[in-house]
Amino acid sequence: MRRLAPFLIPLLLAGCAAATMETAGDDVIARAVEPSLRSAAATAEANNDWKGAAQHWGTLHQRRPEDSSISLSLARAWRYGGQPQQAADLMQGELARTGRSLGLLTELGKDYLAAERLGLALRTLEEARTKAPGNWDIHSALGVALDSSGRYEEAQAAYGRALELSPDNPVVLNNLALSQAQSGQLDQALQTLKQANEHPSANTQLRQNLALLLALKGDAPAAERMAARDLPPDMVRTNAGIYRTLAGTAR
Repeated sequence: MRRLAPFLIPLLLAGCAAATMETAGDDVIARAVEPSLRSAAATAEANNDWKGAAQHWGTLHQRRPEDSSISLSLARAWRYGGQPQQAADLMQGELARTGRSLGLLTELGKDYLAAERLGLALRTLEEARTKAPGNWDIHSALGVALDSSGRYEEAQAAYGRALELSPDNPVVLNNLALSQAQSGQLDQALQTLKQANEHPSANTQLRQNLALLLALKGDAPAAERMAARDLPPDMVRTNAGIYRTLAGTAR
């Protein structure tokens, strides 16, 4: 199962919410422009346009380099937009400047994880967990880091703790299911991911993971039906070949 890890997509949430509006000071131009930039960044994020969001947050960061909430939002956009090392560098600078706050540590840990710097990710997320043992998102992110290191039993324990703190959370259930699949517990993984898909906030990414697991179980038609709920016909046809290949290896 480990060879299939690149197909499976864990879910990570941001370490902080989007920055709230603050007074821009005495600069009249900044007061006029800043709300528009924040609105544009929020719209880009809602559309999963992370490069666009990074551009808007970057402009705000240039105007307010001392504002850690803007730095966090910029790092998050860089991470989702495929520039995790740039995000990590920004967070390292913020930590040196302002101290080891929970939000900065959590984002830095996720940045390291996205950059595949697993040792640093584990150490940083463990430090964040020590600061906030009741934060389910940190436990879930730590589980992804442990999975990436092949430590599936420890990862599943981390997801279990996250579910104690946030029952039926589809993000955590998704990550637990992928951990179970990679450790050879395919039946349990399917059951877990089906539970996650019953949640009202279940999204396209989660359903595509379920389609892959159905194919791994040998049920390519069910995988195609699941994929067709979100993907256009041409992409479903393309993915169908992958599903049939995976289903063939399951027999």
